[in-house]
Amino acid sequence: MKRLETLMEKTVWTMLTMATLVTTAFAAGAATDNPTMKATVQKAKFGTMPDGAVIYQYTLANAKGLKAKVITYGAILTELDVPDRNGKMGDVVLGFDNLDQYLKGDPFFGATVGRVANRIAKGRFTLDGHAYTLATNDGPNHLHGGIKGFDKVVWKAAVLRRKNAAAVRFTYTSPDGEEGYPGTLKVTVIYSLTDDNELRLDYKATTDKATPVNLTNHSYWNLACGGDILDNEVMINAARYTPVDATLIPTGELAPVKGTVMDFTTLHPIRDRIGELTNKPSGYDHNYCLNGGGGKLALAAQVYEPKSGREMDVLTTEPGIQFYTGNFLDGTLTGKYGITYQQHAALCLECDHYPDSINHPAFPNTVLRPGETYKQTTIYKFSTK
Repeated sequence: MKRLETLMEKTVWTMLTMATLVTTAFAAGAATDNPTMKATVQKAKFGTMPDGAVIYQYTLANAKGLKAKVITYGAILTELDVPDRNGKMGDVVLGFDNLDQYLKGDPFFGATVGRVANRIAKGRFTLDGHAYTLATNDGPNHLHGGIKGFDKVVWKAAVLRRKNAAAVRFTYTSPDGEEGYPGTLKVTVIYSLTDDNELRLDYKATTDKATPVNLTNHSYWNLACGGDILDNEVMINAARYTPVDATLIPTGELAPVKGTVMDFTTLHPIRDRIGELTNKPSGYDHNYCLNGGGGKLALAAQVYEPKSGREMDVLTTEPGIQFYTGNFLDGTLTGKYGITYQQHAALCLECDHYPDSINHPAFPNTVLRPGETYKQTTIYKFSTK
């Protein structure tokens, strides 16, 4: 009897110890593979627009404890918590704690960008014999949809039921003539945080007039959750890139990367060659022509951060990816957790079509016509090593 009581005491002690360990893991923000956890979505008020419109934040959590936060202003990804090699969670995207800071203006942190991402030379293009003039909000050029692009409008949101994923659908209707673009464009982007530790973005758009469309997400990634990204190791699955002029407009050439500072065909630290660049402010801000050419979901890039062990694979159906190393960050912006964003505090990997494609017939087509559906998928998949 005494032996039985002893065994029972040991069993209870073991159970209590295990419960304590599990509780501690959650309290410390550690990732978990607890099979009882399920993907969830929660909605909360994030702020109020000057016109009284309420902005909501949706928190997506997968079964492994990863968490993404997206707001209805700009369909912006404001936070993404993923584990390091020790299971400690950390926020790997730049952004702000409140709506007011986003409204003051920022370099597109986490935003859904459109109607046309990247640059259009001199804000002009001709389509089906009609000449169109857009805002020039980046020196002499049009950038990321103009003065009030998709990153600065209020989107509608709805929670979706997904197996093994938390998902929210964001929708926006861009009226004919908005920012100078022709056609009423109906846009959908679905954010899904899967139990495979993927942040999946699925885009769709339809129009009633021919119009250029080129959508992307403009998240600034820092897998170490602080410091600069110069020791990040990067691979870009591209043998060619589009050289640009002094205003970052493509010359039309598709130049080989082999043997140049642009070569990321094998994984290596950004620091290795960034000093060879002569652009001001210094750093990468270039479109790479992905080897697959787009159309099918394929690996576009990899990033490995050696201190944390975090690794990010980027897969996309797009033909290009803009690699940007936060060159214009200059310490004037203070974001979440009181961190001041210095130059090279993050990197961007924007999956989209080539810059100024509407003015380069040889580039992959960006024109969407009535009866067609624009579709794009990009996945950011996280792991550790």
